[in-house]
Amino acid sequence: MNRLKTKKQGSKLLERRTIKRKKIIKQYFDSWVNKDINIIERHFSQNIKYIECYGPEYNGKEQIIQWFDDWQRKNNVLQWNIKQFFSQNNTIIVEWFFECKTKTDKYSFDGVSIIEFDNSNEIIVIKEFQSKSEHYFPYSSTTMPPFSVPQCG
Repeated sequence: MNRLKTKKQGSKLLERRTIKRKKIIKQYFDSWVNKDINIIERHFSQNIKYIECYGPEYNGKEQIIQWFDDWQRKNNVLQWNIKQFFSQNNTIIVEWFFECKTKTDKYSFDGVSIIEFDNSNEIIVIKEFQSKSEHYFPYSSTTMPPFSVPQCG
């Protein structure tokens, strides 16, 4: 009986931790729209590793704060909406839609982030992956566009 009770308590603790981590992620995404650096200062590990979906990598909270400040001076995030979460142990995977405006263009794309937390709920790793948000269906009409292999790299 005690083992069952302990297992239930552990499950509830994990559920509370997951809810807290999802809230931190939501606040982080919102911080880009609101230009608010506080969530990074509060919830990112000093030694965080952040890999953006198009190649840049930032090592340490100091570099991420510099990147955030530099990016916000030149651009505006219009929306960064979470579609869904998946979680396992200390990792949460987030599917999202991102839209921003630079001085000359407007961009939008879908993406996924793999976000790892330490036991004190600080973010230690973020890896982003990007996908085009506009899709086409090459086999759905009689006038099919030529099939093309996407360019890699």
